[in-house]
Amino acid sequence: MFDIDGVLTDGRIHVLPDGRAVRNMTTHDSFAIQLAIKKGLRVAIISGGSGLGISEILRHLGVVDLYLNAAYKIEAYEDLKACYGLSDSEICYMGDDLPDYEVMSRVRLAVCPHDAAPEIRAISHYVSPKTGGNGCVRDILEQTLRVRGWWNDVHSRSW
Repeated sequence: MFDIDGVLTDGRIHVLPDGRAVRNMTTHDSFAIQLAIKKGLRVAIISGGSGLGISEILRHLGVVDLYLNAAYKIEAYEDLKACYGLSDSEICYMGDDLPDYEVMSRVRLAVCPHDAAPEIRAISHYVSPKTGGNGCVRDILEQTLRVRGWWNDVHSRSW
């Protein structure tokens, strides 16, 4: 499970003259997300923001479980667990700021980008050397896929 702002994006929001918000996301994270989904990993997103533009990209990559405007992320987290019959011990969550704290306190593997809030870094089992929006999602997904032997096989070399 991943947050959007500060994890999939660098946390900056550019506002266009017409009022639309634009976020930056790296294709390195995008490639890893679609590959993880193709290989059978379930990727879910829980974000307090609306992320309308990025939600289209995530759906195109194969993300089915997309919780936006989640004021209390723990509610979305509990819903996801119930939907799939998961326990806390089966879940990895990457967050970067205080709204992620409660979920990260429960999961088996709490991870964060290098530039996460100090409180989040303190409860994380792993701190990526990559910052939010700059490959931290790929870092954790690539490690997961490598451990399973799914990273650099013949089926992983295409979009």
